[in-house]
Amino acid sequence: MSIKINLTKNGPSFSKIVFGTMNWGVWGADLNTNQMLSLIQKSHELGVTTFDHADIYGHYTTEGSFGKALSQNPSIRQDLQLVSKCGIQLITPNRPSTKVHSYDTSRKHIILSLENSLKELGTDYIDLLLIHRPSPLMDPNEIAEAFSRLKQDGKVLHFGVSNFTPSQFELLNSRIPLVTNQIEASILHLHPFLDGSLDLCVQKEIKPMIWSPLGGGKVFTNLEDEQIIRIREVCTKIGKKYGNYGIDQILIAWLLKHPSAMLPVLGTSKISRIESALKVMEIELSTEDWFEIWVASTGEPIP
Repeated sequence: MSIKINLTKNGPSFSKIVFGTMNWGVWGADLNTNQMLSLIQKSHELGVTTFDHADIYGHYTTEGSFGKALSQNPSIRQDLQLVSKCGIQLITPNRPSTKVHSYDTSRKHIILSLENSLKELGTDYIDLLLIHRPSPLMDPNEIAEAFSRLKQDGKVLHFGVSNFTPSQFELLNSRIPLVTNQIEASILHLHPFLDGSLDLCVQKEIKPMIWSPLGGGKVFTNLEDEQIIRIREVCTKIGKKYGNYGIDQILIAWLLKHPSAMLPVLGTSKISRIESALKVMEIELSTEDWFEIWVASTGEPIP
């Protein structure tokens, strides 16, 4: 069973492993209704109850496909935590009025986007709404007004951001409480460990959600890259040391050792990947093993 964790002291309780839906629709596996329902139900049985969405996924179609599947078994909605994101404007036939790929974090857009997500997902509320990416034009007061309205109406329970820098997070958090920052982090993307993003989460006791925790799968595809070769060799060795764990499991365990208490968002359409990730909870990497993996990535000894 999955472990539940509070994003903040008094915040929402999410499953430690989050099921990302970006690749469920036409951007990936193109699952039909029965296949999506099967994934939702099997995930629910495993205790992985948090599902990560965004309005733009599948060119604005994946939320609707998920909602159609969920409508086949609506009784489990109360056990699920649905996350969605808004703010990116895509050029697509599904949004003919959009002429330029851009960001819109206006009060009007946030509310309209959320209303559409509720309709598509077939639910009365979203557990967590995130601003997908920071806009150079974002007005924190206007975003806070939209968030306050949605919370007052009971349409969103909690709010957060995605891909925000520490200063951008601080800016919006000064206007309205945020419960997470969903950021990219992996053995191939070490910046959050060094740029203050994770430090801020630890300071504020806010759990970060992590997208692309396995580096977009490059560790399993770029097999001629020297960095990848080093990482694979070290993780294979460490995996054998702790039992019979795969490279993917060791890399998730590597993230989970960080004191920020990350929630990996697994963008897969295979339940076997979720089952594999759940076994990671059994692993407690030593500090030396953690740094050996770090050095394998950088190719240089630490100072």
